[in-house]
Amino acid sequence: MEQAAHPLAPGLYVVATPIGNLGDITLRALKILKSVDLIACEDTRTTAKLLRHYDIVRAMVSYHEHNERARASEIADKIQNGSRVALVCDAGTPAVSDPGFRLVRECRIRRLLVVPIPGPSAFTTALCASGLPSNAFLFLGFLSNKSAARVRTLENYRNFPHTLILYESCHRAQKLLGEIVQVFGHERVIAIGRELTKLHETFYRGNAGELQKILDTSQCRGEFVFLIAPEDFSSNEVPVWAPNAT
Repeated sequence: MEQAAHPLAPGLYVVATPIGNLGDITLRALKILKSVDLIACEDTRTTAKLLRHYDIVRAMVSYHEHNERARASEIADKIQNGSRVALVCDAGTPAVSDPGFRLVRECRIRRLLVVPIPGPSAFTTALCASGLPSNAFLFLGFLSNKSAARVRTLENYRNFPHTLILYESCHRAQKLLGEIVQVFGHERVIAIGRELTKLHETFYRGNAGELQKILDTSQCRGEFVFLIAPEDFSSNEVPVWAPNAT
């Protein structure tokens, strides 16, 4: 009855989904996912788990970094012909270090409706629990997979006056931490969030050099968020290291 009284307009609905804990999805996101004609998702298998958890049955189409150029036009055509499409990624907010930009741009070019459905994002989740300055920050996402290129990027921000935020996979987390020590020095205050909102969620916070020793001796699994404090943030304000597992 509610659907009939308030039909969903044709358009693209950019829907944020949980980054780990399925309970973090919003009521509005669930309503949209139940109402659209099609869900464009990074990995249909991952999204299918979320949909099954909430008893949602909807058609899905893959939309990822390897096919987004072609699929952006195809999906925009469907919207132009009256379809209602939800765009999701595997975790978090689409188009933020995830596919989505090209589809949103295509819809904007065609003057189609684009509606953001806000929700979880890993970098804001990490920032709010880091204890690092949050009045201003710069989100850099994933850096290059080549060490020399990562170091060059970090050097460009050596004197940046606000908190820097980066994503990294478990495969390069230790290497990135070593490069942070190399560029910013052992005493730079950093925070690391791992497996955020999941069973093994862990926060590390302290001097880069000390955390390098800790991370080198622990199991590097899951997804990581690195936060680098500005140079004038005193190391005396944080313990040497402080993991917080939940």
